[in-house]
Amino acid sequence: MSSLTYTRYEVLRMLRNRRFFIFSLIFPLVLFYVIATENRHARLDGISFPLYYMTGMIAFGTMSAVVAGGARIAVERSLGWTRQMRITPLSVGAYFRAKLVTGYLMAAISLVLISLAGLSLGVHLAAANWAVLAGLVLVGIAPFAVLGILMGNLLSADSMGPALGGTVTFFALLGGSFGQLFASGVMHQVIELLPSYWLVQASSSAIRAGGWPVEGWIVVAAWTAAFAVLGRLAYQRNTARV
Repeated sequence: MSSLTYTRYEVLRMLRNRRFFIFSLIFPLVLFYVIATENRHARLDGISFPLYYMTGMIAFGTMSAVVAGGARIAVERSLGWTRQMRITPLSVGAYFRAKLVTGYLMAAISLVLISLAGLSLGVHLAAANWAVLAGLVLVGIAPFAVLGILMGNLLSADSMGPALGGTVTFFALLGGSFGQLFASGVMHQVIELLPSYWLVQASSSAIRAGGWPVEGWIVVAAWTAAFAVLGRLAYQRNTARV
């Protein structure tokens, strides 16, 4: 099986997963409409509330999409696919790249749907600003894509559901997807070290069309690198057992 064939298979399997669609696409979309419609004329920190909350839901939806790829890895481990893969022409790199591609595809769909919902509630941005928003979100979910692979290699299929839900909710809540918890102080400084914080900050960055400050890039890169190292170690530990 070629890398392209396997990736196409993964995409088709993802598109047929109704529960995955509901959690990653429908739930953030419904939550956005419920909250933002009632506050469509309000402003928060100089930003229209629909724009502010749209980015929060984009962060939540895209995080859910890429982290959920870990659930498929855990299931395949439990079925012995990791062992089987070692005697097939499919390389380990191709296997994990397919997971990343499907996760990013789902995240892109979530981003587009919630952006369209924002437009329906009066969100207006120049083309350059939309490009900054989309670009920062797609870069900002990189650590969560790698986190999904890490969790898929660490946890059992039975424990992945609550673990994924709890992890995404934890990052989304502290990062400000549902509203800012701490505007200043020590806790705010701690939250600025989370990649989910910078996902939500894509809203103000989009208005300026200037991107994140250097700190945001460092935080996202550091979390991505750390999860990648841990994910590699977890995979090596699993394959050493078979």
